[in-house]
Amino acid sequence: MQDYATDLGLKPEVTGFFDEATNTISYVVKDPASTACAIIDSVMDIDYAAGRISYDHADRMIAFLRDNGLTLDWLIETHVHADHLSAAPYIQGKLGGKLGIGAGITEVQETFGKVFNEGTEFQRDGSQFDRLFRDGDRYTVGGMECVALHTPGHTPACMTHVMGDAAFVGDTLFMPDGGSARADFPGGDAAELYDSIQKVLSLPDETRLFMCHDYGPGGREIRWETSVAEQKAHNIHVGNGTTKEDFVRFRTERDAKLSMPKLIIPSLQVNMRGGNLPPEDEDGKRYIKVPLNGL
Repeated sequence: MQDYATDLGLKPEVTGFFDEATNTISYVVKDPASTACAIIDSVMDIDYAAGRISYDHADRMIAFLRDNGLTLDWLIETHVHADHLSAAPYIQGKLGGKLGIGAGITEVQETFGKVFNEGTEFQRDGSQFDRLFRDGDRYTVGGMECVALHTPGHTPACMTHVMGDAAFVGDTLFMPDGGSARADFPGGDAAELYDSIQKVLSLPDETRLFMCHDYGPGGREIRWETSVAEQKAHNIHVGNGTTKEDFVRFRTERDAKLSMPKLIIPSLQVNMRGGNLPPEDEDGKRYIKVPLNGL
């Protein structure tokens, strides 16, 4: 069995940045013993109707690092997001650091390279990233050892990153009253998602869990931190001993009723490129493709 243990005595400083437009939470995770940090799941702003991008959310994070004298070691993408665009290359250009994602990115690139009719110039080997993580891979933020867990089901490239007593689960889980991620995108699988959630919930009960999204179910205030113990006891989709059979049945029926995320078309085209925009044409313009009846 793979060893995912980290030092629970290490308590990284975690600062969340909520993006109201996409209900995304990005994180700055600081090594408690140095000025080194990682940024997880950054956001590029887009006015989709006007075809304009900006970087207000990313600039807030950049300012936070500079104001606090932090050094950026890593930019982590927990998966290829379908609901917001990554600002990783923009931040990397300002602050440095290495960009990492799960090795399953190559499967995502192959799938959506076809969906969006990308030419041969679009590399499907993950080379847009500095590192492709596999299950159990370890890396460091300053002196803090971190471990990547492969947690597919929502997408093939989904990873949970454990840093000390904190774990960043991407879309694998939501807050206990939000349940779990959908599993109906190409490459998704509800049974795999259940197994991945169990992997996360096998971490020590006191492990802090940080969500990538929160939608404030029932009108409650936005939250993004919970624990393994709280998820096991109260998650409305998988808590309190929900069986795999029941979860797969529920997830399949629910996903069939969900609409596509509003930003799925630009998000996938940008994020499968590591946050880079599609290449310029001969006139210096960039375009997002809309595949008719393709998703």
